[in-house]
Amino acid sequence: MAEIRDVAKLKQSLQVAEMYYQNNYSQLEIAKRVGVSRPTVSRLLQYAKDNGLVRIQIVNPLVDSQVLATQLSDKYGVDFHVVPHNYGGLSSFQESVGKYAADFLTTIVQPGDIIGLGWGRTVHSVTKQIEEQNASGVQVVQLKGSVSYATEKTWAYESANELAKAYRTRPEYLPLPVIFDNKVTKEMVESDRHIKHILDLGRKANVALFTVGTVRSEALIFQLGYFNEQEKEQLQQVAIGDVFSRFIDRNGQIVNQQIDERTIGIQLDDLKVKEHAILVATGNRKVAGVHAVLKAGYANSVVIDQSLAQLLIDYD
Repeated sequence: MAEIRDVAKLKQSLQVAEMYYQNNYSQLEIAKRVGVSRPTVSRLLQYAKDNGLVRIQIVNPLVDSQVLATQLSDKYGVDFHVVPHNYGGLSSFQESVGKYAADFLTTIVQPGDIIGLGWGRTVHSVTKQIEEQNASGVQVVQLKGSVSYATEKTWAYESANELAKAYRTRPEYLPLPVIFDNKVTKEMVESDRHIKHILDLGRKANVALFTVGTVRSEALIFQLGYFNEQEKEQLQQVAIGDVFSRFIDRNGQIVNQQIDERTIGIQLDDLKVKEHAILVATGNRKVAGVHAVLKAGYANSVVIDQSLAQLLIDYD
């Protein structure tokens, strides 16, 4: 019985640690979500440290972010931007990276460009920090379905609206589930003239802004009602993450063709021909996903935090 209790405590400690260190929830927010007291959350965090579930990495400020960016650019052959801590005076890694990516995006977008984007907290951290721009004729389009079956926020509409507002245009939404229950229904919807226009516009987009997800149980894609428990378990066993809700292995290849055929949005190979395919990521848990995206050639510009950059230097 003691062993069973220890396993249960380890699992709960891991859940709490991921929410605290990776998703930036406060201890009070975690307590409400998990259904325990705040002191219990504190004890579970300490238990996670004591049992090796959490390792605190000290980031050496003497390792300049530009040095890391150069090393990673040499390693992967793409344009890297490593964001210094507290960039823009922001204390959160995600907000700092989001601000940097917003500033970077405004330097590359030209009049007449088409910007395609994904969704999620990371993408939203970028779009909400973009100031109004003067580039004319810019179009904004969603690159994957944006409707879910759950109350969990995807930030899809908010991100599209914020980006479109900055460029004084109207966004083109893809008002569909990103993953359908079956392939036949998805293909019927794709044949609709309006939906086909949006998908074609996404393929034409010369700028793509996206992130990479994980397959942890708390991952946003698993909270939206698209999968049954068996599908979740299968994906967690073989995938390291998702790009535009298409699940990939460590080489960036699709892991489940049946699920992929139910997914509506940009094909990953289309990212390879974008003028600017911008991957934005924060958090150490993203290291395998970022590596896979780069190994497969889906991104040609990367904006990441300094801690993740240091992990990526030695990652193979």
